[in-house]
Amino acid sequence: MKIEIQNTTLTRNGEEIFIFTLTRDSGCSATITNYGAIVMAFTILTNENKKQDIVLGFEKVEEYWQEEYLKAYPYFGAVIGRTANRIKNGSFMLEGKQYQLQKNLGNDNLHSGPDGLDHQVWKMVDQGSQPNPFIRFEYTSKDMESGFPGNCTVSVTYTLLENELQYEISATTDAPTLFNPTQHTYFNLNEDWGSIKTHKVQLHSNQFLEQDESLCVTGNLLPVKDTIYDFSTYKHINRNWEEEKGYDQSYIIDRVKSDNLALAAECWPMLRQCKLEIYTTAPIVHFYTGRWIPAVKGKYQTGYTAYSGLCFETQLHPNGINIANFPPAILQPGEQFYQKNSYKIVTVNTSTAAL
Repeated sequence: MKIEIQNTTLTRNGEEIFIFTLTRDSGCSATITNYGAIVMAFTILTNENKKQDIVLGFEKVEEYWQEEYLKAYPYFGAVIGRTANRIKNGSFMLEGKQYQLQKNLGNDNLHSGPDGLDHQVWKMVDQGSQPNPFIRFEYTSKDMESGFPGNCTVSVTYTLLENELQYEISATTDAPTLFNPTQHTYFNLNEDWGSIKTHKVQLHSNQFLEQDESLCVTGNLLPVKDTIYDFSTYKHINRNWEEEKGYDQSYIIDRVKSDNLALAAECWPMLRQCKLEIYTTAPIVHFYTGRWIPAVKGKYQTGYTAYSGLCFETQLHPNGINIANFPPAILQPGEQFYQKNSYKIVTVNTSTAAL
């Protein structure tokens, strides 16, 4: 077990940027930078006794702010906040005061705008290698940063188990604020890094959140049964989708308990004897198949484009502050936000899952 630290010699706002690699004796590893708390790589040990990196990203930190990447910014591997997903009209009312966020996607706010947690330099505050390698980052988002009230201190901890990467997010504030973060890692489990269209997915959900024409949730809960959004049993992603859109949809996770990890989603590539399982304490998983990934060159000289990766973004109800029957995702002084999640690779029998 070990942790390697690489100083990139880069700075943003006068703060140094580092790359940290957590490694287990088996060779399983995770590479993370304090810029955006980004997961740059997650290398697993496959059944074929091979090492395979299964997440999209870049080998150098500076590639995360290259112009061609930011034009159609896909948030590779970053922590998103203060709020994930879309806020209708980029505005909300809190404690009797109206707040206006930047409208960075049409008339709405997406993932907190251009100065969210994904663009900040975090401070490494703790690390260790026993019994499992871990690293903890902290960042204080100042009052009215990105348009959100209150000084909000956020902590993110990544822990590497055997073929499993856990992350925990906690936060406190000195004034009422919105807080609904997520982690935006894109996965591709194909050996050749080809399209994820033929991955099989199961979402442990019987309801999805209705969205308007700009993909903001409306507050209506719809059954997945007899719709293209039904992943209650294993199904190839491209079995009955609208290819020009893919999937970009929020689901209510079945049987979630606030203090226990629940299995939210499973992803299985064709002809492989391993699958990805997503566990979380959050009530929502947003399933995104990467329709808007830009054409850029990623790791290992791999060309990325639409459907090169898929995300399972665990979170609270998006846009809840603007919907009367949704939890509003308000964090109050004296409270602590806490969410735990896990990306876990497990062995499977190729005959056990239906198409």
